[in-house]
Amino acid sequence: MKSRTTAKIEQLEEADVSRIVEMAWEDRTPFEAIETLYGLNESDVIGLMRREMKKSSFNMWRARVSSRSTKHKMLRSSEVKRSHCPTQYKPR
Repeated sequence: MKSRTTAKIEQLEEADVSRIVEMAWEDRTPFEAIETLYGLNESDVIGLMRREMKKSSFNMWRARVSSRSTKHKMLRSSEVKRSHCPTQYKPR
């Protein structure tokens, strides 16, 4: 029997999985933004990252995320109004 997280992740396209991994690594993108866009809560994202990354990379990511208040909307400063760096998205 598949877990709820596994079933959700398997329904995503490869491009979506790649974007979620990218968003998860970004310091200013809160988990709530990922949930709004893709329907994956924090524990779902953790499961996806565990599945998609090497163990050492996952451990490094978890240590990094655990120490970032910007990854959790409720812990962010009220002065932060955006979820990404203004230069993050480059025109194609």
